[in-house]
Amino acid sequence: MRNLKVQDGELWLGEKPIQLISGAIHYFRMVPEQWKDRLEKLKACGFNCVEFYIPWNLHEPVSGEYHFEGIANVERFIQLADELGLLVIVRPSPYICAEWEFGGLPSWLLKDENIRLRSSDQSFLKYVDRYLKVILNVLKPYQSTNGGPIIAMQIENEYGSYGTDQEYLKHLRDVMIDNGIDVLLFTSDGPTDAMLQGGTMDGTLATLNFGSKSDEAFKKLEEFHPNSPKICMEYWNGWFDHWGEEHHTRDHKDAADTFKHMLETGVSVNFYMFYGGTNFGFYNGANFGEFYQPTITSYDYDAPLTEAGDYTEKYHAIREIIANHTKIELPTLPKESTKKSYGEVELKQSVSLFNALPDLTRAIHSPDPLPMEKVDQDYGFILYRKFLKGPREKMVLQLQEVRDRALIFLNNDYQGVIDRWEDSTVEFSVPKEGVLLDILVENMGRINYGPKLKDPKGITEGIRHGRQFLHHWDIYPLPLDNLTALSFTKDQSHHGPAFYKGEFQVDEPHDTFLALPGWKKGVVYINGFNVGRYWEKGPQETLYVPAPLLEKGTNELKIFELHESKGKLVHFVDQPNLG
Repeated sequence: MRNLKVQDGELWLGEKPIQLISGAIHYFRMVPEQWKDRLEKLKACGFNCVEFYIPWNLHEPVSGEYHFEGIANVERFIQLADELGLLVIVRPSPYICAEWEFGGLPSWLLKDENIRLRSSDQSFLKYVDRYLKVILNVLKPYQSTNGGPIIAMQIENEYGSYGTDQEYLKHLRDVMIDNGIDVLLFTSDGPTDAMLQGGTMDGTLATLNFGSKSDEAFKKLEEFHPNSPKICMEYWNGWFDHWGEEHHTRDHKDAADTFKHMLETGVSVNFYMFYGGTNFGFYNGANFGEFYQPTITSYDYDAPLTEAGDYTEKYHAIREIIANHTKIELPTLPKESTKKSYGEVELKQSVSLFNALPDLTRAIHSPDPLPMEKVDQDYGFILYRKFLKGPREKMVLQLQEVRDRALIFLNNDYQGVIDRWEDSTVEFSVPKEGVLLDILVENMGRINYGPKLKDPKGITEGIRHGRQFLHHWDIYPLPLDNLTALSFTKDQSHHGPAFYKGEFQVDEPHDTFLALPGWKKGVVYINGFNVGRYWEKGPQETLYVPAPLLEKGTNELKIFELHESKGKLVHFVDQPNLG
């Protein structure tokens, strides 16, 4: 049996010491047809292990309803890793961070305004326990103790960055053990006093997350857990991007040198990320430092493999280091995918959002504006509508705690944006005959890290014109998870939110990238699949479109543009542009 254990301050696999060289690959950030390719490239680089999170919100999208098909078929991902001879480390929730929407927590938890996340609060734990029982039952047969590839599982994730509830951590550990998990359990945290005090437990292996200064990090770990194996569970060899920032990169030589030093000093390393992938749909998360910062669609992460699975200088440098360190002959490199430029596409048909409302949604009537979670909505957009009687003097429209970005319309005419990070305002008067007020709010991703994790969406407190609260609203949930009911017409121009449709021909499906010059902000759908958001503020200027999303022959492209485009053209190109 190849069980992982700690012995004399070292990691042992079965009867031999082992140095884990692992890479993070998230099955939920690529289409299933690509899983084998990315795992083969991990193996060809010399890695002996794959690590991944499991996002709760992907597998229990509706309370009590579980999903394990398609992109959520985690069993198949584990089986593929096993077939390639890779060991597996699993980090199975409830919280994962990962720059993923709400840190992997399901949004329906927020229907309970009093719930205390990531704590011993019973209103939280009752859902955690129910979910863990299901997901651990899926994972249990693949443990090394049952002849499978899973050698270790994580308890929570970087809990020391959030709280100090040791009873919560112990409860999760007990739930895992009670549900048949008998592989090595561990925690992972940053190398600081507070993080290690809050996130580690006696009797459970402690690992560290960092991007540099490994000697200092493990010196700090030794203070709390003497004679513990040196394991970097997240080696940050790249970084992620927020909208409006420059694209983050890390010099491949710097990343390789730090990695080489860790190998030479006996550290087991997990590359975060080895392959980043894509935040398809509305699954990107957000951070909140001094202000709200939503993450872009690409999760390229400047990793050794690009978003399209191509090799980088970082990949080749790391591969050479591993080959020299292990003295093992590495497999031949798998081929990169073919990239194709499918050229220009004109979106000749369109329909405005306001005309499309009857095909997309039904109004919910409420005395007060409700957040998404209170109307059983997870992601997308939500529209608040009210007819204001006149006359009313000119006053500022106040959206109390808008989450996250609101477009304001009077009689369908655009007035401006109110969002949670800029100090922009909209003010107006109301004529005697009155006016129709529409407020379209976009959920740009729930916060995935830090003390502001509890992040309901929509308008969460109230709407005022001046000092006066406005009551009695028609609320239109717009998850935009199915656009098949839309009725398009030809050759219309729109100066507000609208859907656009076009078709393009594919002789053979290949990876491609969609460029949207002249478009401002919105969402793209290829053959009904939401490939993610775009925004002119960058840094990302193209969206990755994997070949498996395309069909030989005619393909359909739909775009939901929030503002207006300078034209109706987009371009499929063969090179990405992440800024």
